[in-house]
Amino acid sequence: MRPAFIITLLIAGTWLSPAGAGYGCTSAIFTGKVTADGRPLLWKHRDTDDMNNRMAFFHTGKYAFLALLNSSDTGRTAWTGSNSTGFSIMNTASYNLKDDDIEEMDREGELMYKALSECSTLAEFEAFLDRYPRPMRVEANFGVIDAQGGAAYYEVNNTQWVKVDVNDPKIAPNGFLVYTNFSYTGRFGEGMGYIRYHTAMEIILPQAPLRNITPQWIFRHLSRSFRHSLMGIDLLDGGIASPEARGWVYDHDFIPRKSSSASLVIQGVKPGENPEMTTVWTILGYPPVGVAVPMWVKAGGQQLEMLCKSELPNHALLCDHALALKSKVFPLTRANEKKYLYFPALYNPSGDGIMQQVAQVEAAVFDHYYNSMEKWRDAGIDLKELKKINAATAELLQSAYLTLR
Repeated sequence: MRPAFIITLLIAGTWLSPAGAGYGCTSAIFTGKVTADGRPLLWKHRDTDDMNNRMAFFHTGKYAFLALLNSSDTGRTAWTGSNSTGFSIMNTASYNLKDDDIEEMDREGELMYKALSECSTLAEFEAFLDRYPRPMRVEANFGVIDAQGGAAYYEVNNTQWVKVDVNDPKIAPNGFLVYTNFSYTGRFGEGMGYIRYHTAMEIILPQAPLRNITPQWIFRHLSRSFRHSLMGIDLLDGGIASPEARGWVYDHDFIPRKSSSASLVIQGVKPGENPEMTTVWTILGYPPVGVAVPMWVKAGGQQLEMLCKSELPNHALLCDHALALKSKVFPLTRANEKKYLYFPALYNPSGDGIMQQVAQVEAAVFDHYYNSMEKWRDAGIDLKELKKINAATAELLQSAYLTLR
């Protein structure tokens, strides 16, 4: 493990590399020191080559859990999830940790599925990593929070792991950590996702001292950000105002990209609170045109159906709706033209861009749940009440997406 002061310098944003990014993810863990209600938040913005994602409920091991899947997944995999104890996990691929010639890799989904089935705390996850069969066939940064106040990233390769504690002020002096597709203790200067890393840092650093970060804030300012730290532009702030731009933007190195398939914020609990209130806020499909909806493990298989399997084989209806809108934002299909985003369809001065309209729908969804959530923190989740709210939310979303499409 490299000294903590090196990690601190990286997190402070003083190391800049122009390395590019292929498929990768952007993530962060926020401790209660910087959130509006003092509860930790775990954010995973997923990029992948499988655009159809869905949520599923499992109870195949010691603990029940919710997990994000590729819609085509048939095996035991999880790409982000939370279990009945409040243990929650996600990952970002790393490209500077592998130190061997093993070829069969990319088993992060299997590791997270097993961890959700077996682990309830960071300590149990560490013991899980110690006994996990070698080679682990992963090269990743795993972000974890639990109901005891634990919050950490684990940089893991085939044979070993290093813990990066988000609660340690020497490592995370600002109360949060951002991870993309490199590891702090990996090979210096290698990896991917540095532009997205610095973009996220530029957005979060001024906000963290205000201690008012919420799931809504994360979705609005990170999952739907069109800021580019290297070019010094923000498309949501007049970045394509010139007539020469014609509204077409090369889609590269923003946090949301054409390869983005989901964005989740897991809202944890304070130590001593009921872990069943750990909330999995979920956007499926292309996040700028998706809507965040909450899920709870306690609801079991009675989740909002639009987030799970629908009529199409293994597809989630909410993901299909978002992907249909995404096709309006990326309408070109020939050769390199498919890499260009027609930004006015997404956001424009008239206020009728798809992302702008979806934001209004999402605000209504948050209102649907928030009042009941505060009541449930004391009394526990009322499943009958949740069923009614889910039904009203499904009606709202179906109507909104049919109108937008």
